[in-house]
Amino acid sequence: MFEMSEEQQLVLETVRRFAREEVAPRAARVDREHLFPRENLEGARRLGLMGMPIPERWGGAGYDFLSYMLAVEEIAKACASTAVILAVHTSMACFSVLNFGTPAQKEKYLTQLAGGSLLGAFAITEPEAGSDAGALSMRAVRKGDRYIVNGTKIFITSAGAADLYVTFVSTDPSRGARGITALLVEKDTPGFRVGRLEEKMGLHGSPTGELIFENAEVPVENILGEENKGFSLAMSLLEGGRIGIGAQAVGIATAALETAVAYARQRVQFRQNIASFQGIQFMLADMATAVDAARLLVYRAASLKDRGQPHGKEASMAKLFATDTAMQVTTNAVQVLGGYGYCREYPVERYMRDAKVTQIYEGTSQIQRLVIARHLTK
Repeated sequence: MFEMSEEQQLVLETVRRFAREEVAPRAARVDREHLFPRENLEGARRLGLMGMPIPERWGGAGYDFLSYMLAVEEIAKACASTAVILAVHTSMACFSVLNFGTPAQKEKYLTQLAGGSLLGAFAITEPEAGSDAGALSMRAVRKGDRYIVNGTKIFITSAGAADLYVTFVSTDPSRGARGITALLVEKDTPGFRVGRLEEKMGLHGSPTGELIFENAEVPVENILGEENKGFSLAMSLLEGGRIGIGAQAVGIATAALETAVAYARQRVQFRQNIASFQGIQFMLADMATAVDAARLLVYRAASLKDRGQPHGKEASMAKLFATDTAMQVTTNAVQVLGGYGYCREYPVERYMRDAKVTQIYEGTSQIQRLVIARHLTK
């Protein structure tokens, strides 16, 4: 049985109150008007949520990883767009600098990222390099104390809104994945600009778009880790990122389940609440069981990470099951609400649209199955 510590329970109650009182009331408008949720992020910054698992030495709150997952889940329950911005910022940007940055990079960037004065993003995907992350073609050539970078990234979360981009480039194309390097790219870097933003099915408050590099000049001192060691760096970060997407999926699924249960209790057909119909009861029971199972998988992976134990397989299991659950539960919630579920009067259609991408980013469900299988058979 999973039990939270007193500190974790306090984190949960604090974030739940923030999500319910500040984030949730804005969620429908954020989605409808495609608004970047700055007020939500400012509230998160005020509560110390922008760098929850980052040590206080570097401007963070010093919480464990599981507490951070509890926060992502609660915020996703209120607004999935806000949750994914926060998760990418923390799991991918903050942890990049924490785990692989030099002391100077931590002083310059991590303290501001963890404190919320800078927003971070993670740029690895390219037009010909999605699931095959080792096939990057964006080229970086060293000239003196600068890298000259050319190429395009796509599907980058927080494109245009972020201040710092952890960007993966090819510094030795002849070596493939072993010739990839990570660079810290500031938003005002000469030769760097944001291109087209995508019109997406869901997560309308989270901008997703192109990053274009045309002879962009990045200082050599902005190498993250070692030259040509970026691929393993990216893979290690994705393990934690996948747990975060699992938590996001659990939050979305929980919101859909609670909405479906509340609706079934009050919706009358054939002179009785539809919650009394066995067909609806079985749907709700399956939804609740799957959500609880997904939550426990996420918490297990987070706990392993907190203890410094291997968690790659468990992270992929958590992401796979939680995201598939989110898609199934939100679809069933729409079904329980019937015609109302298909209309924007109720939020379940938004939950369904937001849930779908969790099966795609940070590694598709198919990639998670490959990762799990390789752990089992290696």
